[in-house]
Amino acid sequence: MRVLLVEDDHMIGEAVEQALKDAAYAVDWVRDGQLALTAIVAQNYDLVLLDLGLPRRNGFEVLAQLRSQENPVPVLIVTARDAVEDRIRGLDQGADDYVLKPFEMGELLARMRAVMRRKSGSASPLMSNGSLSLDPVTREASFEGNASRLSAREYSLLQALLMRPGAILSRQELEDRLYGWNEEVESNAVEFLIYSIRKKLGAAAIKNIRGVGWMVSKNT
Repeated sequence: MRVLLVEDDHMIGEAVEQALKDAAYAVDWVRDGQLALTAIVAQNYDLVLLDLGLPRRNGFEVLAQLRSQENPVPVLIVTARDAVEDRIRGLDQGADDYVLKPFEMGELLARMRAVMRRKSGSASPLMSNGSLSLDPVTREASFEGNASRLSAREYSLLQALLMRPGAILSRQELEDRLYGWNEEVESNAVEFLIYSIRKKLGAAAIKNIRGVGWMVSKNT
């Protein structure tokens, strides 16, 4: 899953960026509202973590522009502004949730997972297509009786496929979900990760569509 972090405080941004990477997210970090809008035009994100007190364009302006353009990307406001009026304004303008600073990273991650569940229309904490399932909390995957805990990169790749069961994702699309701007894309990384996942769960867990990409089956 690829996340845009919009935070102008260097210490907070650095800590959140590292925690997200440790939790298997690909992260792009920008420090002002105008750069956030530019990034969202250039890249598809699964979720935006948005501070309100930003240089150039504040968080409310960023959110208002996104929703006026009918951009449906989930937005989780992360801010020190604790006034009820600010929370109401943010939610009414289209934010999906609101987290106050200071926060525990575990709570932020849980709220991110909840937002993504609502986006997918699923109440279950597990991602599944019926035969293949993935637990976002433990990073454990299971398929036809085989169960294994995945590495961070393996989890990110399988998560990307399970978010769109039945859709074929190319190497470039999968790399976009695995790597942020400042991360070097390793040669043959996608093929290696798919090989590793298949070794743990079984060759049929991920299907290769020769010359096009990879997929997991639709709900069965």
